[in-house]
Amino acid sequence: MAADKTTVLIVEDEPAIVELVTFSLREAGWNVCSVQNVADAWEFMQQRTPHLMLLDWMLPDQTGLRLLSRMRSDRNFQDIPVIMLTAKSMEEDKIAGLNNGADDYVTKPFSPRELLARAKALLRRKSPEHDQQVMSAGPVTLDPVSCTVSIDSQKIDMGHAEFKLLKFLLAHPERVFSRSQLLDKVWGDHVVIEERTVDVHVLRLRKALKESEKLIKTVRSVGYMLSEK
Repeated sequence: MAADKTTVLIVEDEPAIVELVTFSLREAGWNVCSVQNVADAWEFMQQRTPHLMLLDWMLPDQTGLRLLSRMRSDRNFQDIPVIMLTAKSMEEDKIAGLNNGADDYVTKPFSPRELLARAKALLRRKSPEHDQQVMSAGPVTLDPVSCTVSIDSQKIDMGHAEFKLLKFLLAHPERVFSRSQLLDKVWGDHVVIEERTVDVHVLRLRKALKESEKLIKTVRSVGYMLSEK
């Protein structure tokens, strides 16, 4: 089962910075893509939604703040975690960035190690399903690094789609998600899947979990949740 690597989009027009950041993030096992302007960033997102964006303030065509404001007003992209990368270090600039929807603000020059640490912390906070820590519920344990699932320390087999679904539900225990929310969060808006297909994957997941299938609850007329209660 192949892992779904965390995809980071760097929107930056300084090649040296792109190279430095790309090297650091790839060392962490992340998939890194980069573009040099707002137009290319928007086009990229139409094809693939990144898990995290590192966004420069000053870009050749528009400011990073313009892109950020556009993202936060679009339901498809409003939840993407964004770290601003900028030479603007004045307090009012930081406030402007955060008020426009940035989740964090890193000023140039910066330490690649600190940036990576901030990026990991941000993903843990906003997108725990992309964390690389082992997750568990009851006798079920999921290891994102090795892409394995175990029940009472015995590895079990399941399909890639079911693995992604379980990982997401484990990251958000005791929360109910509708079919459309699961489609959006687990498979992404750009994947053409009917809502009822979620039911099929839930059925397969329960079958794979065997006696632990009771962890996956059906909430009538709403959707599904993972609960140990």
